[in-house]
Amino acid sequence: QLKEEGNKYFQANDYEKAVQSYTQAIKLNKDKALQAVLYRNRAACFLKKEEYAKAASDASRAIDINASDIKALYRRSQALEKLGKLDQAFKDAQKCATIEPRNKNFQETLRRLGADIQEKLRIQFSTDLRVQKMFEILLDENSEKEKREKAANNLIVLGREEAGAEKIFQNNGVSLLLQLIETKNAELILAAVRTLSGMCTGHKARATAILHYLGIDNICTWMSVDNEEISLAVCNLLQTITDCLLGQGKEEHRGMEEAVVLDTKKDLRMITMRLLDMLVSKKVSGQGRDRALNLLNKNIPRKDLKDHDNSRTIFVIDNGLKKILKVVGQIPEMPDCLPLTENTQLTASILLNKLYDDLRCDPERDNYRVICEEYIKSKIDPQDMDKTLHAIQMVSGVLQGPFDLGNKLLGMKGVMEMMVALCGSEREIDQLVAVEALIHASTKLSRATFIISNGVTLLKEIYKKTKNEKIKIRALVGLCKLGSAGGTDYGLRQFAEGSTEKLAKQCRKWLCNTSIDARTRKWAVEGLAYLTLDADVKDDFVEDEPALQAMFELAKTSDKTILYSVASALVNCTNSYDTKELVPELVQLAKFSKQHVPEEHPKDKKDFVVKRVKRLLKAGVVSALACMVKADSAILTDQSKELIARVFLALCEDPKDRGTIVAQGGGKALIPLAVEGTEVGKIKASHALAKIAAISNPDMAFPGERVYEVVRPLVERDGLQNYEALLGLTNFSGRSDKLRMKIVKERALPDIENYMFENHDQLRQAATECMCNLVVNKEVTHLKLDYGNDRLKLVVLLCGEDDEKVQVAAAGALAMLTAAQKKLCSKMTEVTTQWLEILQRLCLHDNMEIQHRGLVIAFNLISADKELAKKLVETELLEILTYISKQEDDP
Repeated sequence: QLKEEGNKYFQANDYEKAVQSYTQAIKLNKDKALQAVLYRNRAACFLKKEEYAKAASDASRAIDINASDIKALYRRSQALEKLGKLDQAFKDAQKCATIEPRNKNFQETLRRLGADIQEKLRIQFSTDLRVQKMFEILLDENSEKEKREKAANNLIVLGREEAGAEKIFQNNGVSLLLQLIETKNAELILAAVRTLSGMCTGHKARATAILHYLGIDNICTWMSVDNEEISLAVCNLLQTITDCLLGQGKEEHRGMEEAVVLDTKKDLRMITMRLLDMLVSKKVSGQGRDRALNLLNKNIPRKDLKDHDNSRTIFVIDNGLKKILKVVGQIPEMPDCLPLTENTQLTASILLNKLYDDLRCDPERDNYRVICEEYIKSKIDPQDMDKTLHAIQMVSGVLQGPFDLGNKLLGMKGVMEMMVALCGSEREIDQLVAVEALIHASTKLSRATFIISNGVTLLKEIYKKTKNEKIKIRALVGLCKLGSAGGTDYGLRQFAEGSTEKLAKQCRKWLCNTSIDARTRKWAVEGLAYLTLDADVKDDFVEDEPALQAMFELAKTSDKTILYSVASALVNCTNSYDTKELVPELVQLAKFSKQHVPEEHPKDKKDFVVKRVKRLLKAGVVSALACMVKADSAILTDQSKELIARVFLALCEDPKDRGTIVAQGGGKALIPLAVEGTEVGKIKASHALAKIAAISNPDMAFPGERVYEVVRPLVERDGLQNYEALLGLTNFSGRSDKLRMKIVKERALPDIENYMFENHDQLRQAATECMCNLVVNKEVTHLKLDYGNDRLKLVVLLCGEDDEKVQVAAAGALAMLTAAQKKLCSKMTEVTTQWLEILQRLCLHDNMEIQHRGLVIAFNLISADKELAKKLVETELLEILTYISKQEDDP
């Protein structure tokens, strides 16, 4: 009974349940002959599930019972072929052909396997020679440059192939690759490292052996060099090795390797410790430090919080938190500073944040906080201002990482007072560090009152007195942030004496000055993010082409603050923020009671906004936004995604601009924004996608498989966007049956049908046109047949609408439905008593397109059923058809 049940599941393509049935039967069965059949059947299931090792094992058990079981032999042959064991597969196929010599299938399998074995042998022999020749060319200093380059590229390609990688490994290749690295020739080092990466990919045993042979100390030394390409290549090699050790490589078990169990925890801890050591070593370049931080960011915190094991994070906190804090506490302007890049400290702050978020309980978070507090206490020394500066800089770095923890550190005794005291120092370096710390602290509203009362005056004084541009720009941004944190722009307005344009102009000047370091110029962007709330400022800003280009260029850097600031400035310039509608009655009441009523600035009116949008598009804003969307998830926050989605929606407003947006990569950039982020952000991005999908050629706007990703965001949106979403779905459903199936699978049909009932003319028309395209799909036709008469009735009634566009679409749908399913022809006459009147009106319509569809429906009804044809001939339809047939023909 279980065997028959398994057979039924197999025929229904439910292989999982079939396996369960056969497994139960095997446990209960005592009969050897039946046992062979059950193993053989289960092997067939495993073949379908692509579990080839299990399929070969089950087929072998069946053959052990009956050596001439031809089905089991053939199934084992198929499984062994997929596992790459061609010689064994050939032997099984040979036995099958001996038992049934006339079976063409067996003969064909033998021919194919024979050819594959010959090819494999040819490749093996030629690979040995190729590997040997390549190393000879590469290690010979007298070889021609072109020959060496070609050999290096061939070696990289070979390392990515399983057979080639194994040959290099077996023929002392790792030792030879190490020799290439030791030549100090950059091109040879890159070739060797990239070959090693290919050899490690998806092969845990080989990756472990290469790690031990090269040594983690050597790998970290190579990654520390001040050469971006080499540092990145070595970083990729270490990531590949780590992926294998964590079991994330796409490993294909071959032969006995399946039985080898490698304990990887020791190796992973060794790698982690060396990466942490790199963070505080003066011998490591800024790029090398960034690579170490990126590797820790990627591999230490859990990918999925449902996984309870956060032991890697606990290990890093216990053994390396102080080392990460030392990096965020570095001051680039100080002589004893470690080598850093522009992104090093922000990347370290991101790592602090990820580690803190990965903690599971309060005791773990308390331990993290205590380590930070102890580190700060060890640095604060009123007698040594340089040490104290590092402590304040460290607090500043934590404030850019885990906010809650940063807030607690601000509350430590003496920290806030020290920050304010440093602002009043005569040393510029003290002012620089203190101003930055004040800016980051001002985002903590619980501390903002204290900072506003003490910090605004100090910042004004610093701005007026200092001649150092780096300090000046930070003081300005500090005033902006303190104003917004306190719920008022009093400090900024008082200081600027009503002229925010003057401050914005200064910010634009700093932004365009490439002689100022990028770390300082990012503050200019942050200043503009606040200042562009002023209508005059945003209008001037979009007219300043060099400032826009400078901002777009900065947006390409991996900096969370810059991304957010650029997105904020663009939201302000396009007026894509939410605004409260003023109720006219309340406005009148406010005026009557002599209260202040905020009025819209003339430059915030639609004409000015449209002008700014056009200017931004011309400047290449879409390319900048597309580049921002590609940033790492740790840098591109959900809030930044929402801001970018708002800007895209504003840019898509004019249909004439949508082609430009698509051409510059806007369509591709919107897809991830519509899938991930805040709810508001996803809605805005989906609305922008709908606008593009409504009028663009899907093959151009969303090439390849990408078009299928767009369907879901279009289906899931509500409200006003639905008109454009329906237009987009109509456009898609007219392209291919695969797209129509995707729309059906996303369960869009009930919603589309609901919109066909809408009182809103445009929605009803768009939904009907979409349905007209969808009925070409067989599944939709069957649904119309299966789900009672309501769906068909709706289409028939819409054919009688006064709106000609709705009539064209509904009649088109009905014409195709009645052509596809004869049953629907008779059903059509049952759904409503008005069917004949509607059909006659269609056939007599003045609009040739509608008349044509009506005649096709009439033809389908007459062709479908003799009784129905008789019924129609007895009505006035015969006279109508006779009258039309006498008219002059229209092609």
